[in-house]
Order: sequence, then structure tokens, then C-alpha cells
Amino acid sequence: MYNRQAPLFSEARAISKFVQEGFLKGEYHQVDVLFTNFVSTLTQRPEVISLLPLHEISAVQAAPGGEKPGLALLKGATEFLFEPSTHEVLGALLPHYLNYRLYQVLLEAKASEHSARMVAMNNATDNAAELVDILTLERNKARQARITNEILDIVGGAEALKNM
Repeated sequence: MYNRQAPLFSEARAISKFVQEGFLKGEYHQVDVLFTNFVSTLTQRPEVISLLPLHEISAVQAAPGGEKPGLALLKGATEFLFEPSTHEVLGALLPHYLNYRLYQVLLEAKASEHSARMVAMNNATDNAAELVDILTLERNKARQARITNEILDIVGGAEALKNM
């Protein structure tokens, strides 16, 4: 059986297409994605994101520290007109956005799975080493008890022969 490590972008595209078609046909009123978000090696957080419908897109202001989404257009700010229309531009870009967003979700979930598996294997290895130490100690105690009993039997036999 073939077991690849990373999800394929084509899988994300197929899921995205399926979801978009159902949403546009009215089969779904909302599409939420539940996934495990990779935060760090020891932390994976379950998250829910709303994929569809897309919420209102507000102005984005670029700043030295990065963009600050969600800002309303300031008075006197320039509003850009799109040619073709905004609807056509967004209609062409949004499917790509959904494809990449789903691909990101698949990658986050896969990274979380690998991380959880790595931590579980590390814990299993540590537990196995501890178990080996405990069992070795028990075996040595049992062996020592057996040797002590044999010595006691020999000494008891020698005492019995001496008293005869």
C-alpha cells in the first residue's frame, strides 16, 4: 500500500470544488472546516474556520509590521475601482483562495498528526525503557532469592550431615 506523507494540492482542489458547487447550488448554507491546527510540537489545537460564506472583505492597510485587516476606509482614502468589475475579479480569485485555504488546513492537520505521533512514540519509548528497568530489577531480585534459597539448602544440608 502506498503511503505518502503530505497531502496533495489536487486533493484540496477537489474538496474545494465539491464544497463550492454544493454551496452555489444551495445545498449548504454554511461550510465550516474542523481541523487540528499545529501550534508547536507539543501543542495542537482543534479549530473551526468558516469557509463559506465569505464574510465581508474590508480594507487592508499595509504597515511596517505587516498588514492590518479589518480597518474601515478612512475619510479621504482612495477607493480603487476594478476593471473588470469587482465581482468578476473576486469571482476569479476566490476559488483560488478557497483552494489554498483548504490546502493549508490539510497541511496543518498533517503536521499535527505527525507531531502527535512523534510525541506518542517518544512517550512509548520512554515507558518501554522504564519497564525494561523495572523488569530487570524484578528478575535480578528473583534470581538473587533463588541463589539465596540454594545456599540456605546447601547450608541446611551440611548442618544436617554434621548433626548425624
